[in-house]
Amino acid sequence: MSNLLIKNIGQLYQIDKGERNLVRGSEMADIPSLKDAYLLIKDGNIADFGPMSVVPNINCEILNAGGKTILPAWCDSHTHIVFPATREEEFIDKIKGLTYEEIAKRGGGILNSAKRMETCSEEDLFQAAMLRLDEMVKWGTGAVEIKSGYGLNTTQEIKMLRVIKRLKAESPVTIKSTFLGAHAIPADFKNNRDGYVTSIIEEMLPQIASEELADFVDVFCDKGFFTIEETGKILEAAAGYGLRPKIHANELGFTGGVQIGVKHNALSVDHLEYIGDKEIDALKKSNTMPVILPGAAFFLRMPLSPARKMITAGLPLALATDFNPGSSPSGNMQWIISMGSILYRMLPEEVINAVTINGAYAMGLEKELGTITIGKRANLVMLKPIPSIAYLPYTFGENKVETVILNGKIVSV
Repeated sequence: MSNLLIKNIGQLYQIDKGERNLVRGSEMADIPSLKDAYLLIKDGNIADFGPMSVVPNINCEILNAGGKTILPAWCDSHTHIVFPATREEEFIDKIKGLTYEEIAKRGGGILNSAKRMETCSEEDLFQAAMLRLDEMVKWGTGAVEIKSGYGLNTTQEIKMLRVIKRLKAESPVTIKSTFLGAHAIPADFKNNRDGYVTSIIEEMLPQIASEELADFVDVFCDKGFFTIEETGKILEAAAGYGLRPKIHANELGFTGGVQIGVKHNALSVDHLEYIGDKEIDALKKSNTMPVILPGAAFFLRMPLSPARKMITAGLPLALATDFNPGSSPSGNMQWIISMGSILYRMLPEEVINAVTINGAYAMGLEKELGTITIGKRANLVMLKPIPSIAYLPYTFGENKVETVILNGKIVSV
């Protein structure tokens, strides 16, 4: 692997000595940076960085940044990009006034995707997901977590997870895989919820573990989906296979999803449209990352998670796309960055921390990605000329990323 020296960087953001795994509360308003900098990449990792006044004289490939800004590539810690088909017909239903729950009750939503999954081949799933990944990279994403959950039986869930495993092997993007068999109760088990939970625990989990198909386990613990008791059973069983939880929580109400996630040492709890003092207190006593998904709240016209209240209370915060066909059909992290500031009133620095260092933490990648740190993987974005870092969330609709570097190689320009 060739070495790369990037010279004449106008601003190098999110520099770190390896002392931070995440940032929380008031710390989120600060991003350490260096003006007029260089950055050296060796064997796919960050080998050195510093001011141009001490740039090393070495024989390697040179990239002249020409005064442009460089940051860590975005870390998107919540996606569902392996799916069989889009669901724009349900989009029309939403326009006509049907709610997410109403669409789900009549066989739409997740159950719609599960039905289509049965006739979609692994190859077709892979090719479609790879196209989505390639598009996400163009907007600056360098790491994603991908969930199963549109199979809802052993055969189809395993099929999805095998696709994710292949994506890991063939894409330059850093990928984490999450088993989300508990995404919804399938139609065949409508009157036998316990039977489906048993199927997850006794059939799916053992096979997933034997094939090493998942890094994490997830449960949609919310109103109309899985109860606290069901969630606890699944998480306890998954822990026996070394799968740490990442929970869909409090999207549809105050359902206790945050608290059950904290109880089981969840790496993250995601959605969080309904967050109060009890949830905040539980999170403050934990190592769990709260993750807000602005795309889903926007698309479904749901209440906005109280980001400012959470940050003021001293919590860390990550943002992710929730890219999926039913409630957030976009993997554009720059749009998420803009919504973080426009809708959730987060400062530009807070938003950038939420999609870099904290996003990496929410995937268990804080030792590998999320900051400009010697020894970490060289996943970087170089922006087009911008007047200030505030310009990143200030403008939306245009791609402000000029160059993407993944594993030390330029993959998109």
